[in-house]
Amino acid sequence: MEKKEIYIIAIESSCDETSVAVVKNGNDILSNIVASQINSHKRFGGVVPEVASRHHVEQIIQCMSLAIDEANITVSDLSAVAVTYGPGLVGSLLIGITAAKSFAWANDLPLIPVNHMAGHIYAARFVEEMTFPLMALLVSGGHTELVYMTEHGEFEVIGETRDDAAGEAYDKVGRVLGLTYPSGKEIDELAHKGQDNYHFPRGMIKEDNFDFSFSGLKSSVINLVHNAKQREEVLCDVDLAASFQQSVIDVLVDKTIRACKVYDVKQLIVAGGVAANKGLRDTLKIELAKELPNVTLVVPPISLCGDNAAMIGAAGFVEYQKQHVSDWHLNAKPSLTL
Repeated sequence: MEKKEIYIIAIESSCDETSVAVVKNGNDILSNIVASQINSHKRFGGVVPEVASRHHVEQIIQCMSLAIDEANITVSDLSAVAVTYGPGLVGSLLIGITAAKSFAWANDLPLIPVNHMAGHIYAARFVEEMTFPLMALLVSGGHTELVYMTEHGEFEVIGETRDDAAGEAYDKVGRVLGLTYPSGKEIDELAHKGQDNYHFPRGMIKEDNFDFSFSGLKSSVINLVHNAKQREEVLCDVDLAASFQQSVIDVLVDKTIRACKVYDVKQLIVAGGVAANKGLRDTLKIELAKELPNVTLVVPPISLCGDNAAMIGAAGFVEYQKQHVSDWHLNAKPSLTL
């Protein structure tokens, strides 16, 4: 008997990206439509929830239509509808959930709830199949976590940030440096032109745990810049960026490699928006090869590091196989954890 292909239409609307994808068998992207709102939020220096929700309402139906057309399938080919139900902005999540529910109900398809952070991890599956046990370093605007996995769909958070996430620190430091939102990419580019001459603190790097803290680092940068302005001193922006980034990378890499050693993993996945950072990618690659040559490093392509629905389709495929189907009472969980 011929194996049935599983086509999942996935919807992601947790923050400021409206995205719909069609994923085949959990690892083949047939379409991945992303409608970005960055230009709308730039002038505010961050995401405005009400503005984000309104954009999702305007974009979601068109994105669904485009995703199906680009995948070159019909609705009758679909096996399920996967949707992000948390964590994220409650208004934004509700737009995606409402669209997913309506589409699933109208077409008699199962509804698969997906954790946004699980989606980031499963973006790695488009690069290489997962090998267990594995460690995932999740670094995004709102999350910095180390997640241990022994099988598909099973997550154990062994370390997390106690205050600002790495991505938050990048955006706040970028604002002080006069950079546009989101400023992670620009800081990364500046950092490669400068030197670590300001020697900012490495938060919690010596503590015997896998937790993170970037609030002190952020405050150190902000205080240095403000004090220099009061004294009319001129600071070197490229060195500021390099020093800030080196502090973040040192902590992330040190704790991640220590966690990989303690948990004796076979694979390390780096995921989330900050996984697009070239400095982090390069340093992890070098240090992992030196410290743990038998551990495979998997980093999704930059196009799949940010919020997108393809990753939700990949994670949704696992939930579909486990028959984790929701009823029509599915609601947004903005503070959902793994």
